[in-house]
Order: sequence, then C-alpha cells, then structure tokens
Amino acid sequence: MEKKKIAIVNYGLGNLQSVENAVRYLGVEAVQVARKEEFEEADGYILPGVGAFGEAMKRLSRSGMIPSIEKEVLGRRKPFLGICLGMQLIAIESCENGRHKGLGWFPGRVNQLASSDQWRLPHVGWNEVEVRRESPLLRKVKSGSTFYFDHSYALECDPQFVSATCEYSQSVVSVIQKDNMWGTQFHPEKSQKNGLRVLWNFIGQLGGGANGAGGLNGEARRPGFILPQAGP
Repeated sequence: MEKKKIAIVNYGLGNLQSVENAVRYLGVEAVQVARKEEFEEADGYILPGVGAFGEAMKRLSRSGMIPSIEKEVLGRRKPFLGICLGMQLIAIESCENGRHKGLGWFPGRVNQLASSDQWRLPHVGWNEVEVRRESPLLRKVKSGSTFYFDHSYALECDPQFVSATCEYSQSVVSVIQKDNMWGTQFHPEKSQKNGLRVLWNFIGQLGGGANGAGGLNGEARRPGFILPQAGP
C-alpha cells in the first residue's frame, strides 16, 4: 500500500511538534514544511496556529508558501485541516487587534468572543462539542464529546458550513467543512482519544474514502495501535 504523507505548515507559530507527534502516533508520515518546493509531495495538509492573526498572516506571506499551498489545496483539492488559529486564517478577515485580511479560502470572519465576569477570555480548557451535521471529520465522534480549547477569537460563518459547536459565552463554531477543507477551533492534538479520532478521520480523507476509511487499513497504523472510539 502506498505510504501517505501529511505536510504540517511551519510558519513559526503553532504546536508543530505536538501535531506531528499525534499524526505519527497514528502511523502516518508527517513532515514540517517551511519551503514552497516541498508542498507537492504531500497528500494532505495541516495548518496549526497559536498567537495573533495579523502576525500569523505576515509570517505566512513572508514565507512565500501561500501560492504553493493554494495550488495544492484549492487547485488540486488535496485535503486540508486548519487547527485553532490555522482554521481562522482561511477566513476572509479578522478583527483581532485591527482588521487583517485572511487567506480568503472560506466565507467567514473572525471576531472576538463575548466576555463577562462569568465568561473570561481567553477561553481555555475542556468543553463539550455538539455535532450539528454529519462530517467525515466527526465520524464516530459522539455529540457531547469533550475537546481542548485555547482562544479569544472565533470564526463566524453561514450555518451550512458548521459541523459542530460548543457553548462558552456564546455558541462557538468548533468544526467547519467546505469541500476538501476542514477546520477545528479546538486542538485535536491536545484532546486525547477524541482528538486522535478526529485526526484519524482526517487521515482517512487522504485516500478519498467516502466513509472515513479513505483506503487506509490497519497496515497504516503502528503495530499494536488500537483506534480510539470517541465519547464524552
């Protein structure tokens, strides 16, 4: 069976090593990519992110990687997963510390979460996620499963693209899907068995499988690996 490879976009912000370790734990090759010449070899892409939207866009622009990513994700329609800030970056714009243009791949905008004495920012910790519509990314993920969040801003978009939400100071878009692009506001790499299930489901899309298997069978996993069954 052909070995699959995921490119983790390295622009200097994000839990790169944690994401790489999680993907490798699932038995799939993962490489941190920082040069535009390296993108074509990958079967799918993960864009992680921690920090400020404006600084992240500056770093991505300076890296020269954006045209190469767009060629593979928008042109060749290879699977893409944005994590936390990485999900927000594909939106049209963000209001974080002013107005900043995003990659513009996804019809949404990023705004600050509502806050109060009860609901402090940033939103950090474990929250239940409610599944709103079927998505390959959420295959075998039960509604009410918990995931780890760490953010002060959130994506706002048309409900047709929203696969899951959580409740904090407001309804927070937690999982999105548009065509071959997915995004999670939570950190699957920090969300234990539930996060591993989400990452495995994304890996399943590398082979084009309609039901989440993606052509990857047990041989793709490391010896002795037992695929986690997500639950609350």
